[in-house]
Amino acid sequence: MEPLVKTEPVLKLNFLSHGTLECSDIEATRKFYEEFLGLETVRTSKISMTLRLNSATVFVCVQVGKKSQMPLMNHNGLDVAAPAEVDAAYEVVLREKDKWGIKKVTAPIDQHGTRSFYFLDLDDNWWEILANPQGGYSWQFDKGSDFDYAKMSAQDNPNGFAGKRSANPAPTKIG
Repeated sequence: MEPLVKTEPVLKLNFLSHGTLECSDIEATRKFYEEFLGLETVRTSKISMTLRLNSATVFVCVQVGKKSQMPLMNHNGLDVAAPAEVDAAYEVVLREKDKWGIKKVTAPIDQHGTRSFYFLDLDDNWWEILANPQGGYSWQFDKGSDFDYAKMSAQDNPNGFAGKRSANPAPTKIG
């Protein structure tokens, strides 16, 4: 990879503050976010809420009339501290999927420098549970340049993965 040349940005922005998710039933979704995912929520209108987890960056969730399924690669990441915690979370998701309306679950795999799996929630939004160090992917910026996971040594990756690469996970309908 060629080194990234830093240039002065056109826009002078302060902070990446939020993203947006859609839902079909704001009350059911709020219950799922709070009681299953452990997210903090604040209702902001009859059809919207703001959510976060240990961060100043938030998501806004808006109830919409007709919702389509989020593509898998547009997923939302939820970090745990170690690969064993990914596997434990996978078992919980499988055990609780029917109660919470989870539609699809992929098996845990080693990919993009970590261990992870994906699941499709009651609102057709994809979530990834992955092992990451404190601060999530911010370690990538600390490297100071672009890099290729496939050429990375275990010492370079805080998750201890070296040059591991998997194919994109195939979603499997569970249940």
